[in-house]
Amino acid sequence: MRQLWAPWRMAYLQSDKEAEGGGCLFCHKIQADDAAEQILYRGEHCYITLNRYPYNTGHLLIVPYRHVDRLDALDEVSAAELVLLTQAALRVLEAVYHPQGFNMGINQGRAAGAGVAEHLHLHVVPRWSGDANYMTTIAETRVMPETLVQTYERLLPHFRKLRDA
Repeated sequence: MRQLWAPWRMAYLQSDKEAEGGGCLFCHKIQADDAAEQILYRGEHCYITLNRYPYNTGHLLIVPYRHVDRLDALDEVSAAELVLLTQAALRVLEAVYHPQGFNMGINQGRAAGAGVAEHLHLHVVPRWSGDANYMTTIAETRVMPETLVQTYERLLPHFRKLRDA
């Protein structure tokens, strides 16, 4: 059997925010330090953060501050900002990574595949032809070409430009 080494994951596995104090991990991020929680942008009603379990490099989450579990529970202003920040995220990811496509979506409810069903969030996943190779197909393992810290450092200057504009 072959082993895939990912030693950078241990720090995250040993610091599970939900296990430490209970509560919602997305609500925890709202009160935390941006760099520590890899928050790239804070809007008035939503924020953009890296997904700690990315499907691909650059996998972002757009998260409303309001703790709701359904899109139809968001007020119109928050829902509009969710879409506007998704558009901004697409532009930044395009400029930095030049993906050939994107997957975007909301998994509303556990039955729909939501890992954190109690707090609505929208996924933005950059895609490239062949990004699901034999490792994904046969070994059910994703190989990530850069660490989350590297991704954060690459994207942050672009999101700062949006904030400062």
